[in-house]
Amino acid sequence: MTTTAADTAADKAPAAPLFDRRMLEALVCPESHTTLEYDAAAQELISRKAGLAFPIRNGIPVMLVEEARVLDA
Repeated sequence: MTTTAADTAADKAPAAPLFDRRMLEALVCPESHTTLEYDAAAQELISRKAGLAFPIRNGIPVMLVEEARVLDA
C-alpha cells in the first residue's frame, strides 16, 4: 500500500470539535423558546415546535433563524 501526500495531510488534520451536550441545558430555540434536540449525525439542533434545524459548525451551534434549515413536514 502506498501513501500519498493527500493521505498524510488527512491523517494530520485536526478532528472537528464535538458539540458539548451540556449546552442543551442552556440553549432554547430563538423562535419558539422551547427546548432543542441534538441530532449528532446531522450536527444540528432541532426545534420541533418551530420546525427548524440549527447547524452546529466547528462544535458551535449557530442559533440564528436565518441560518436554520426548515424541517420537512
